[in-house]
Amino acid sequence: MFTNKKRIYLSPPHMSGNEMAFIQEAFDTNWIAPLGPHVDAFEKEIASHVGLVDAAAVSSGTAAIHLALRLLDVAEGDTVFCSSLTFVASANPIVYLGATPVFIDSEPETWNMSPQALERALYEAAFNGKLPKAIIVVNLYGQSAKMDEIVALCKLFHVPIIEDAAESLGSTYKGRASGSFGKFGVYSFNGNKIISTSGGGMLVSNDVDGLNKARFLATQARDYALHYQHSQIGYNYRMSNILAGVGRAQLAVLEERVIARRVVFERYYHALAHLPGIQFMPELPNTRSNRWLTALTVDAKEAGVSVETLIELLAVENIEARLVWKPLHMQPLFEGIAYYPHSDSDNVSERLFQSGLCLPSGSSMTEEDQDRVITCIQKSILKAKSISA
Repeated sequence: MFTNKKRIYLSPPHMSGNEMAFIQEAFDTNWIAPLGPHVDAFEKEIASHVGLVDAAAVSSGTAAIHLALRLLDVAEGDTVFCSSLTFVASANPIVYLGATPVFIDSEPETWNMSPQALERALYEAAFNGKLPKAIIVVNLYGQSAKMDEIVALCKLFHVPIIEDAAESLGSTYKGRASGSFGKFGVYSFNGNKIISTSGGGMLVSNDVDGLNKARFLATQARDYALHYQHSQIGYNYRMSNILAGVGRAQLAVLEERVIARRVVFERYYHALAHLPGIQFMPELPNTRSNRWLTALTVDAKEAGVSVETLIELLAVENIEARLVWKPLHMQPLFEGIAYYPHSDSDNVSERLFQSGLCLPSGSSMTEEDQDRVITCIQKSILKAKSISA
């Protein structure tokens, strides 16, 4: 049963205070329906921020992935390689199009797609004469994958990359924005993301023609005619002008939000990293994670307590915490789908799922709130160790 202490959420929205001005402008000009000046401006501002030529604002990150796959002509009978340690939305659009996902394990230094496993999968696919139509690389919890190695492999086999940066807006890899390395990049503005429009997403690219086609498909693929004419399947995927206004106000404070979440991570790290069995998600050299969520692993034998028990103890204190994503190759939905582990002796994503924990990480989190989380974990582990002693 919960205490009467206030609820601490995993990653709540954090408004800048300027959102209502943009919303009011939309109402004052009667641009409340989908599309409008805020949509156009939000697209330009995102593209500029991540160093790409163009962007298309859509209703969700999932919609952006779906459109990217359509633009790459993914269809029934094709395969698409995808990170396994991710939310199901990374892979669902593959199935929407009748294609088959192939899941690639993580590696220990980023928790993201293993270049080692990807290389084996690509060579085997080439040998069998069926290379994937695309590869979806996920940047988990704000940390970029090893993009140099992955990009090199994809160039070698001429396979385009869709970079799922839903969780990593504001992160960088060797000075470049996360989400800017693939043929297409994807961001999410869901309510729990580092900036939010309540719901929404963005497809980014240097392929202007491709993004223009994405906008066409996202507005029901209406042909250019005086009457309503449709020659191909389209979707109702465009972002509203009101939500784009919220996004513009949020984007203006993105760097502040990244700094705040990194401070949250540092306080957790300094308070908990010395405890037995605790290991934090690494940050690859020459990268900067937005630390969207502070994630760590708990060795139950060393800590004397499991991640499941810690989640239960935090819940008693009215604190939300979660396991890391359940790998997609372990999901009933994808039973029997091909999967390439990091190595014969190390199945990284399954290991992380068994021991991984995500802590409350909101950019509006107070030190008092964070101390409640820290104290609960410290007491739980120290009590467990004293009992075992």
